Amino acid sequence: MAAGWISMELSLILVPFITLVSGCIIGYFAQKTGFCAIGGFRDYIMFRHTRLLNGFIAMIISAAVAFFIFNMITPMAFENFPWMMTKGLLSAVPGAPADLSQVAYIILALIGGVGMGVIGVYVGGCPLRQFVMTAEGSMKSLWFVIGMVVGSVIFYLVTSGFVVGLMKSMGL
Repeated sequence: MAAGWISMELSLILVPFITLVSGCIIGYFAQKTGFCAIGGFRDYIMFRHTRLLNGFIAMIISAAVAFFIFNMITPMAFENFPWMMTKGLLSAVPGAPADLSQVAYIILALIGGVGMGVIGVYVGGCPLRQFVMTAEGSMKSLWFVIGMVVGSVIFYLVTSGFVVGLMKSMGL
């Protein structure tokens, strides 16, 4: 793989710093604009309003541009991403704790994504919006964030034990 603009040692310091600064900037704009991915789709489907959906599209484009910029700066940080391009679509995810096939991870991601979408509609926003509303002082959003963290820990514990054994026995 080609060398980037900076060394791997410097990228270990610079990339997290840039990520932190970018997160603060994104959080600021998310708070000022009322950005919400789930709200964008909800408003478009129900009312044909595209203001929030435009923010979601801008976020996807910005993430792609940032990925390519970081990949040019230090390509060694992304040598295994996306793994399906180099190892095949149904290969194991490198560095994943359960060592399942990619199909199993896709199934787990779909379960988590659908669950997050349904819960997000009930509580009135996506996880980013809930973090922003927590910072604004919303107790309902604080409970959502606490529940999300606890749920993530429980999901990891379940998938690293029972679900992993079940999926491996199914050949996934």
